[in-house]
Amino acid sequence: MTRLALLALSAALAATPAHAQSRVQILRPDLVESFPHDVTAFTQGLFASNGQLFESTGQFGESNLREVELGSGTVLRQQNLPASVFGEGSARIGDEIYVLTWMSQTGFVYDANSFEQVDSFTYAGEGWGLTTDGQQLILSDGSPTLRFLDPTDMSLVRELEVTLNGRGVRRLNELEWIDGEIWANVWMTDNILRIDPQSGMVTSVLDMRGLVPEHLRGSRDAVLNGIAYDAENDRIFVTGKLWPVLHEIRLPAAE
Repeated sequence: MTRLALLALSAALAATPAHAQSRVQILRPDLVESFPHDVTAFTQGLFASNGQLFESTGQFGESNLREVELGSGTVLRQQNLPASVFGEGSARIGDEIYVLTWMSQTGFVYDANSFEQVDSFTYAGEGWGLTTDGQQLILSDGSPTLRFLDPTDMSLVRELEVTLNGRGVRRLNELEWIDGEIWANVWMTDNILRIDPQSGMVTSVLDMRGLVPEHLRGSRDAVLNGIAYDAENDRIFVTGKLWPVLHEIRLPAAE
């Protein structure tokens, strides 16, 4: 992570204002298994559905939505985004997959079965991460505020400020809904936050430093980014931009 990002997160972890919750726990997840991952994928969004992984990637002229075979990392099918946009987070509701773009204030909707584009939508500001609680889309834009959107018309349902020991957390990036919680990558750090979706408080921080490929540590581009939850089998996967590996992890047993 950058020095500024490290200092900001460290300050938030150390701060315990009177009105804040008790200092959050820092956890190191257990590694279950590792799988191959496409080293050319600039991972921006990741989610699991029906035993398969779906991934949205970034970079102008290279952004795409893809379905990936879990065991091998093989790309089974792919739909390229317009060359003029920079792909970001993605999420699935029913038979539709929603994909954000970074600065274009435009998103795309794809049929999950055919991978054909069926619609587009607009939103204010930047698009970073995207997930869903099954009813609403949840969007991050790099600020401490998450937006809950109605997927039928993208109208704002509510906003949620994410706080860590009473301080707003910036650079919230890729998101995933896991068993009633929001998990979020923090861009340019090796941390994943577990967030209460009602209060916005960070309940714990996952320290992922031990799972970053050694040759990529300190990279500005190949950072931790990508969380997927296979709800049917209760499995959690993480990866990063341009990483050669995707990890299955689990939370450490409670002491």
